[in-house]
Amino acid sequence: MTSIDQAAAPQSSVFQLFTPALLPATLMLGGGVTLYAIESYITATVAPSIVRDIGGLPLLAWVTTLFVAAAVLGSIFVAMRPRGIGLRGAYVCGALIFATGSLICAVAPVMEVVLAGRAVQGFGAGILAALAYAFVRFAYPEPLWPKASTLYAAIWGVATLLGPSAGGLFSQGSAWRYAFIIIVPLGLLMAVLAPWLLPKATDDRAHGKTPVWQICLLLVAVLFVSIAGTVEHMVTKAALIAVSVIAISLMLVTERRGNNRLLPTGAVMLAKPVARVYLIMFVLLFILVSDIYIPYFLQTLHGVTPLISGYLTALVALGWTIAAFFSGSLTGRRASNAIVAGCIIEALATVFLAIFLARDNQMANLAILGPAAVAMLMMGFGVGLGWAHLVTKVLRLVSSAEQDKASAAISTVQSLGGAFGAAVAGVIANSTGLLTPGGIAGSISAAHWLYAAMALPGIVTIAAALTLRESRN
Repeated sequence: MTSIDQAAAPQSSVFQLFTPALLPATLMLGGGVTLYAIESYITATVAPSIVRDIGGLPLLAWVTTLFVAAAVLGSIFVAMRPRGIGLRGAYVCGALIFATGSLICAVAPVMEVVLAGRAVQGFGAGILAALAYAFVRFAYPEPLWPKASTLYAAIWGVATLLGPSAGGLFSQGSAWRYAFIIIVPLGLLMAVLAPWLLPKATDDRAHGKTPVWQICLLLVAVLFVSIAGTVEHMVTKAALIAVSVIAISLMLVTERRGNNRLLPTGAVMLAKPVARVYLIMFVLLFILVSDIYIPYFLQTLHGVTPLISGYLTALVALGWTIAAFFSGSLTGRRASNAIVAGCIIEALATVFLAIFLARDNQMANLAILGPAAVAMLMMGFGVGLGWAHLVTKVLRLVSSAEQDKASAAISTVQSLGGAFGAAVAGVIANSTGLLTPGGIAGSISAAHWLYAAMALPGIVTIAAALTLRESRN
């Protein structure tokens, strides 16, 4: 039995991805996700230091906004790349672009140049993230596809814990530049190694023109909703979200009516299983990013220090990682049940947050704080329980000619879910007391209504997940 055959046999551990035959591809694909994840959290941590050093406070929000929009464009590039550029070539391009963007940020004299670097960096990051899924069917036997997704989840979980701490090392003076400089040689090394370590991948995409109209509408939606997540004026925020919704709606209508598609066939028709898989992914992330307000509520309502609130919020990421390892070996009906269970757990966790997080607990009474902490853990656990199996379903439900589109859409849906979730969470929190009256009373009201509202989309995921159990795949 060869190493590949051994890897294909049923296994209980994600470490099967690190067998000698699979190790090169695992290091490259996992390395691309690691660059994306770690740099995202490090940059968020050092962003205030950049402003203190070179100015540009009014432009601070664009550091993340441009990165996210460019990352979506990068993921689309994987599916729409010119003929003649294989997946290995795309990886080389992504690594070089990411390194170039990092170098631009490192030497930037003013914030405008930092923003240009972040856009370039985001494009490269989007390519690498999409390729992590696009390469799965070429790098691993099918039984290991969920384990690959488990590995990526674990990487994001570790990045959530280590990224801010690593960013703190570069937060003094001009040391923030080194947070970008250290990425440059890593990106270059990965570009050099990619042709040697990644498997060959046949370009089996169907012929077709680039769906420019859909891409433009999607970018408009991402940009506007990302900006909405950074503004405080409620009317402006709501208007930006509305424009984003209109842009997405137009894009979906165009996808459904046209022959030149950005997404795989059936992705915009809820009667098709693949559309329901993407819907579940979107809503799971939509709900999850409401955790951005947890540190504030912990500090304001439960009297914990900023450091402790950060560690408690990291329970969300830890829950995702634990669940991913727990469910990675499930197959068939049990995998479908894991998706359903995960959706139920995430919805229930938000209900518990609405009850226990939204309390005046200045003495940090563990009888109240404890259940809230468990709810944070289970919020991430619910997503991690089914995520790898959702990814696997996407890859199984589409034809080989649309695998690249399907893989790129996974990253796009993640970005859209996170961006819309953050913006809508801001609208709910700000309009239910966070700003007026503010203080303890306002925070209790905001926390209660935010997480009570976030439980409602969970019903959508549960219903959609139940229908997936009837699908052969």
